[in-house]
Amino acid sequence: MAKTGILIEVENNIVKETSLGVMTAAAGSEIHALVMDADTHTLKDQLAEYGAATIVDIKGDLSKSPDLAAETLAAAVTEYRLDALLGTASSIGKDLFARVAAIMDAPIVSDCLEVNLDEKRVKKSHFSGKTFATLKVNAERLLCTIRPNAIEPAAAPAAGEVVEFDPGLADPGLLKITAVKKEDSGKLDLTEAPVIIAGGRAINGPENFSMLEACAAKLGAAVGASRAAVDAGYAPHSMQVGQTGKTVSPKLYIACGVSGAVQHFAGMKTSKVIVAINEDKDAPIFAKCDYGIVGNIFDVVPVLTERL
Repeated sequence: MAKTGILIEVENNIVKETSLGVMTAAAGSEIHALVMDADTHTLKDQLAEYGAATIVDIKGDLSKSPDLAAETLAAAVTEYRLDALLGTASSIGKDLFARVAAIMDAPIVSDCLEVNLDEKRVKKSHFSGKTFATLKVNAERLLCTIRPNAIEPAAAPAAGEVVEFDPGLADPGLLKITAVKKEDSGKLDLTEAPVIIAGGRAINGPENFSMLEACAAKLGAAVGASRAAVDAGYAPHSMQVGQTGKTVSPKLYIACGVSGAVQHFAGMKTSKVIVAINEDKDAPIFAKCDYGIVGNIFDVVPVLTERL
């Protein structure tokens, strides 16, 4: 049976659902859950429930040095003879996996939608979401990051044996993280949110995003924006979804006053369910959504929030 390492991401001492989805992608292989800078024993039951045969408690303070963290991950791949290393295509995953690939002189495929470990094949979006490509990796090991929410987590109980790993490596000292600043710790990360409600140019002002935030609070959702809304100064770029913003794949995407330009659609087309609210019945978004409401967002959204 193939051995697969999964880089586990943790928030508030709980395994992120996106990491559980990556574990599900590796179902059928012997999963080694690689945990850094977290209380492994607290996470044991959750990781075992979703398929971790072995939980590797990686020792050392790795949060201040991405180089040391990558060196340690590469050492774990060698130590446990892993055939594949998977993670989430998050800011952390993209950064560390690129470093690991360089250290191991191995190819890497990022932001995948599907993965076949036995055949070392992956599927990913190309040309701004216009088509999908299936790629085969001809290498000893498969290094791959998976788009958040692309794969639904499914329980698959396993032993969950905890082992400690400390390679005793020295910090290369190339880069040191001195501080991490976040805009609002209470807000969900757009790229990992299971539900997103986004506003377009029709939101007509930054103050009107409070209407979407009220609805988001009922749905446990993150709030996004189209490029038109960002360019108009209604929202910061960090909220932008689209080709020149963030790529998202939530279970539910509610587009409010978003026209549905191809650049925006490229960033959210892999959403499981798309709902559009727009008063222009000819808006392109209606040809791309699962459910559409023709109406003014200032009439529809408050009613939706009230019903929720």
